[in-house]
Amino acid sequence: MHGEVQPDRRGAAEGKPSESQKSSRADTIVDRRVGRILISRDEIAARVTELGEAIGRDYAGRAPVLVGVLKGAVVFTADLLRAIPLPAAMDFMAVSSYGSGTRSSGVVRLTADLSLSIEGRDVIIVEDVIDSGRTISYLRRNLATRHPRSLALCGLLDKVSRREVDVDVDYVGFVIPDEFVVGYGLDYDGRHRELPDLAVLEPAVPA
Repeated sequence: MHGEVQPDRRGAAEGKPSESQKSSRADTIVDRRVGRILISRDEIAARVTELGEAIGRDYAGRAPVLVGVLKGAVVFTADLLRAIPLPAAMDFMAVSSYGSGTRSSGVVRLTADLSLSIEGRDVIIVEDVIDSGRTISYLRRNLATRHPRSLALCGLLDKVSRREVDVDVDYVGFVIPDEFVVGYGLDYDGRHRELPDLAVLEPAVPA
């Protein structure tokens, strides 16, 4: 495994939810509010710097391509790009996973593709949340058919307890339990991406 030892953190992430995470409690919680901060902006910035330095060491003398997974990983991908002391490139992909409510069926479909060729390039997939592993496994298989020089995975948040498919994660920001968080690009129903910290989305307090 590349990179440094992954610190254990409390938290998780997602949007409406976005496809990288399906909270086990999201189906029963309709009204939510932003609650306590789990990972502060300073902690995020420090960890992104560490990840960038680790990637810089592992890919010294090369120019990796960061492939961000839309939309949740946009902020993380941009910050990570600036933290890597190499002439790295950046592009994006988007996928959809279908199922009932907020639970994924595991059927994944590519909805937005790369704008550049990765043949012969060192590619690092950048994901916001890695949970069941199904979506990221699909992306790895898809990108592998394009003959990159190498293919690695960097996740901001890793929900190991939700894993259904074995996934080798090369770089991890924070290992988290099955919580539901927003901020730093992660949303709920299209909201809260702009928050600088990662915070728990909690049930709304009745009026």
